[in-house]
This record gives sequence, C-alpha cells and structure tokens, in this order.
Amino acid sequence: MSAASLQATRTQPQSNSIGVDSTLLGVFIGLLMLGLIMVFSSTVSMGSRELIINTSHFWRQLLHMVVGVGITVVVATIPVWVWQRSSVVLLVLTLLSLAMLLIVGVEVNGSQRWLSIGGFRLQPAEFAKLAMVIYAASYLTRKQAQIQQFTQGILNIGMVLALLGFLLLLQPDFGSFFVITAAVGLMMFLGGIRISHTLLCLSLAALVMFFLVGMSEYRMARVMSFRNPWADPFDTGFQLTQALIAVGRGEIFGVGLGASIQKLYYLPHANNDFILAVIGEELGLLGILLVISLFALLLHRALVIARAAELIGRIYAARLAQGVGFLLVFQAVINIGVNLGVLPTKGLTLPFISYGGSSMLVCCAAMGLLFAVDRQTRMREGLK
Repeated sequence: MSAASLQATRTQPQSNSIGVDSTLLGVFIGLLMLGLIMVFSSTVSMGSRELIINTSHFWRQLLHMVVGVGITVVVATIPVWVWQRSSVVLLVLTLLSLAMLLIVGVEVNGSQRWLSIGGFRLQPAEFAKLAMVIYAASYLTRKQAQIQQFTQGILNIGMVLALLGFLLLLQPDFGSFFVITAAVGLMMFLGGIRISHTLLCLSLAALVMFFLVGMSEYRMARVMSFRNPWADPFDTGFQLTQALIAVGRGEIFGVGLGASIQKLYYLPHANNDFILAVIGEELGLLGILLVISLFALLLHRALVIARAAELIGRIYAARLAQGVGFLLVFQAVINIGVNLGVLPTKGLTLPFISYGGSSMLVCCAAMGLLFAVDRQTRMREGLK
C-alpha cells in the first residue's frame, strides 16, 4: 500500500450501516433537535401578554426542519461534479436575486432582505453564502496552477466577492458579507496562496471593514455600544445587556428548560439572533459548551472529509468540504461571540438552531454537500 493510500485510510471518515459519517450525522441530528427544543422554549409565550401557550413557531420550525432534511438527502445523492459545473450559473442567479431585492424586496426593521414568493419569504443572502462557497471551490480548482499569482489567482475572485458584497451592503447586510469573506479567505489560504498575498488580503479586508463601519452611523453605534453596553442599556446597548443578563442568570447549570425570564419581552429576537442567550439562561454554561462542542466537531469532520478527498486527487470536493465547514462554523462563532458580548452585534443566525426558514434550508443543503463529498470519496476509494 502506498503512503498516500495509507494516509487516506487513516483520515477516512468512519461510516455506519447507512453509509454516512457517523459523527457528522450525530452532530447534524444533535443541532437540529437542540434547535427545535429551544425554538419552542423561546417562543412558547410569544405573542401573548397573558402568556398563553404559543406553538405556531414550533410547528413552522418543524416544517422547516423536515423540508431541510429532505434537501439534505437529495443534495447528498447528487454527484459533486454537478455543483462544480453549475457553480457559475448558481452564482449568477444569486446575484440576480440580490439585485431583485432593490426593486421588489420586502423591508423589515429598516433592511430590505426578503423576497416574498407565494406567501413565503426567502432571504437571498442565505443562499448567496452557499453559492459563493460552491463558486470559490470551483475557481480554486480551475486556477490551481495560477493561485500564487496575484492578478491571475486572487484579483479575479476578489472582484466577484466585491460585487457580491456591494449588493449585500445595499440591503444592508454587513454580517453576511463578513461571513462570506472570511470563509472564502480561509478557502484560498488552504488552496495555496502565498503568505505575502494572504497578509496583503487581510490588510485590505481590514481596511475595507474599518471603512464600512466608519461610514455607517448605525454600525458605528453598534461598535460603541459593544465597547460599553451599560452606558446606554435602554437604547443602543439594550440587546447586548439583556443577552448578558440572560447568560449571567444561567450560571453553570441554568435555571431550567422553559424557565427563562429574559425571553419574556426583555431579550429582542430571543428565538433568532439571540437564541444562544436563552440557551445560556435555561441550560447554563453547560448548554453553551454543548453548542460550541457540536460546531467544533462539525468543523473537525468537515476537514477530515476534505483531507480524505484531497488525498485521492478530488481537489474540488476537498475545497467544497472546507468551504462548507468554514461557512457554517464561522457564522456560529460570530453568533456565539455576539451573544456573549465579545463581538459587536450582527444580524446573523445560529446555524440549525435559530428560527428561520431560509437559514435552515441553506444550512441543511450545506450539510448535504458534506455528506455527498464523504460518500463519493469513500466510493472512489473503494474502487481502488
């Protein structure tokens, strides 16, 4: 057996009787179940000052989850090369959908981020995240020989990223642009760009982010409230102070499932952006550590799957698995950081756990891509 084959065997994800990575499947189920429970807990009293039990959000989230799992199964069965060949088309469709928001988008809380189709609201920015990862994986595979050349390898994808970011910032949606930029940047780093180019790109990205924050009054207000949320706890610092109160009340073991007080009209977006604060209050530090552990395992399995694919020469599959892992986990890291007060407030959901249809469907599709890379890598290895 060759050294490469031996290493591939060592890094090959362990599968079960249904042919999927057992650990990744467990993480997927764990995140979905935890999310469903916490959506019910955080919305059970929503919409009624008399605290009458409300289950509408639970049933809608259950529907999102069922449809999402169906998407995961379908995506997992599609050959990976299909996504590689359709990457440009998917990106163009995504850019068009983002442009449509400027004309027919639905405005909510000052942001024009939703398209209303047949009574359902879709958030194109969620689909843009995955479409950009699929495109970046294809680009890095095609430009593998030129990736160390700045103009040939980096500048072109930088222009695409800038166009996508421009459309996102018009909504405005700074958080999604930040997540996409970070995920693509990490993909490029693992794809082999030079250290000097990496440092240059990081410097340029930092300058752009600094400029975008400085030119926006509401972004600057978020940064200032992040530095000292208690200076204005009833206005600009309200969300963060309420989240910190929730986490503080939970201590180590939590106050008990369903016993959160902050979710009762104190903590804004308790079922969405700040659902981790409810987890911290009801399940305590142990609940937060559980969430962190699940996402850490997800990233680990994604990188193991990517490594196994790369060792047998499936470069696109490897870049795709890396990108999906970075995308899901980096968004989770930002959401967790916001809830714990270590990052400025962003309008980003916690993947698989926060309430929301578009986020759930895209996250499940992303997980389907990981399962597809894993399954097809093992099938290819089995033929050798």
